[in-house]
Amino acid sequence: MKNIGKMLLTLASVAAVASCADCNNKKKGDFKYLVDEFADIKIMRYQIPGWEKLTLKQKEYVYHLSEAAKFGWDIYWDQNCKDNLAVRKVLQNIIENYKGDRTCKEYNQFLVYAKRVFFSSGIHHHYAEDKFFPQCSQEYFRALMESVGDTDKCEALLPVIYSPELYAQRRSSSADGDIVALSSVNFYEGVTRDEVEKYYAGIIEPNDPEPISYGLNTKVVKGADGVIREEKWKVGGIYGPAIEKICEELEKAKAVAENDTQKKEISELQEYYRTGDLKLWDKYNITWVTDTLGTVDFTNGFVEDYNDPLGRKAYWEALVNVKDSAASARTELLSANAQWFEDNAPIDPRFKKKSVKGVSAKVIDATCLGGGCYPATPIGINLPNADWIRKEYGSKSVTIANITHAYDAAANESPKSVLEEFAYSEEEKAMQKKYGSYDDEIHTDLHECLGHGSGQLLPGVSGTAMGEYASALEEARADLFGLYYIADPKLVELGILSDPEAYKAQYSNYIRNGLMVQTNRIELGRQITEAHMQNRQLIAAWCYEQGLQDNVIEKKVKNGKTYFVVNDFEALRALFGKLLAEIQRIKSEGDYQAGKELIQKYAMDIDPELHKEVRDRYAALGLKPYGGFVNPEIVPVEKDGVIVDYKVEYPDDYLGQMLQYCHKYSTL
Repeated sequence: MKNIGKMLLTLASVAAVASCADCNNKKKGDFKYLVDEFADIKIMRYQIPGWEKLTLKQKEYVYHLSEAAKFGWDIYWDQNCKDNLAVRKVLQNIIENYKGDRTCKEYNQFLVYAKRVFFSSGIHHHYAEDKFFPQCSQEYFRALMESVGDTDKCEALLPVIYSPELYAQRRSSSADGDIVALSSVNFYEGVTRDEVEKYYAGIIEPNDPEPISYGLNTKVVKGADGVIREEKWKVGGIYGPAIEKICEELEKAKAVAENDTQKKEISELQEYYRTGDLKLWDKYNITWVTDTLGTVDFTNGFVEDYNDPLGRKAYWEALVNVKDSAASARTELLSANAQWFEDNAPIDPRFKKKSVKGVSAKVIDATCLGGGCYPATPIGINLPNADWIRKEYGSKSVTIANITHAYDAAANESPKSVLEEFAYSEEEKAMQKKYGSYDDEIHTDLHECLGHGSGQLLPGVSGTAMGEYASALEEARADLFGLYYIADPKLVELGILSDPEAYKAQYSNYIRNGLMVQTNRIELGRQITEAHMQNRQLIAAWCYEQGLQDNVIEKKVKNGKTYFVVNDFEALRALFGKLLAEIQRIKSEGDYQAGKELIQKYAMDIDPELHKEVRDRYAALGLKPYGGFVNPEIVPVEKDGVIVDYKVEYPDDYLGQMLQYCHKYSTL
């Protein structure tokens, strides 16, 4: 979790503070961020600061882009598991039509399960990726289904819901099994990992300097004839009805776009959706990267490959946003100095970009989250993902300010603190309270604005060479870039940090989280499978091991509780730089085996005794480790049959919004 910084003491950061202060003033009063809590999840609201400053045309543009973002909702559900939509429809039917006792323990257990399914867009934990189960009995669940007329669905769906063997993991990272066969994601049908890899090996052009993202928008299936083929996600193909609605709303958005570049990128996106041609996806991304003048921006498409065990298939997601011009001063300053950071990175010169192209960085406020960004959402984004586009045309990086603010505000509504429980000393706590929030912001900026855009592949190395380990290694690479540079005097020179010691709060927090706190999210006896969690443990565990001889990070026990304390911050920075150099080498050379060994040795396994301790201590706090959001509602205001404005409403009914989306935006 990243929180908005409060210690902003430089020219660039003063502008950001002014913007944030204005935002905070608007958010005073009775606005409540936390709207629901269940299982290990909290649901929050976020506000859209500066909405009234937008023109009517800009508001209409945001409105139609937001509608396009919502119409892809079903796609993400189906991608996560082919039976997810069927389960959702049963849950919806029960919630809306059950006439029995809604106050009993088992119904409340059912309701918690339903809320978890809606949050995860399916039957698997959104982060840990394991299947979760209702606490109410299977017999009770059957009775609920029968009471609302779903008796005919019981035999097919009750095993989907209750069987531990069926769909056990959304994405498998097993070291000794077929990760395609063991994964529940709906990207493959009737094929093995070997068959998939042979298929792509037969169609990929290895020497193409501008390679398409092979497999990004397809399902791989084996037909009755034994022939393996791809089925595209496009108009007239898989997900056609949803994509048609997305295109319709994009057409309405295009009519009120801010500039010709935006109109061009929307047209290219529509054509890609109609054809499924990945060359057109690249064309759209190149145009999108050049759109830097507008206030309104968006992402919409099959973008990130985190859920695919082979790292090829992208899940559908959308994010609509408006630029915070004042707060963007900091990120723009980093972007303007991108070449300096590239030149001075502690990596082999062979892997450095000689000329960093077009790193566009800004702070944004989200206006609508969709697909894989809803209800849980990232706090920063760097796109596009194609290495050759990033090298030749640049990238866009954003920090999502109103989301981080909502996390911060919701945390302030909680009476207990993770910091108080897991930080060792009062000095450590004081440093975190003074600088931690702003450090988090800066680290996110460095990670997204510079880290992902840094480095280059050697000629002939494929962007998919890391296979199933690509996502975790790439996130580690970007995190290490940020960790290394947050301690660099250059940030003080640029005025982004005022205190050269401020970085120590980030270092302590990162090690504390990577080695301990984040493991509360994982069930006892389970491995870490999610890429971002693997990344954090990899970095923290590797640095702990490498620094043992010099006691760089010390494991301490006080009052029967375990802590990890950074003793030598300069040495830790050197270790961050050393690991960054190695992971950059692995990616640049396409050294799959070395990447595999790093992940399997450091990123997956959790010490069982420490794991139990962390979970017990965290449980005693009564806090929820995961968070997500309900979207604001953008509502047209009519006068005499003409739309004269668009107002923003902030619903506080999580389940109500989910059911509304079931009715209004379900297409599959």
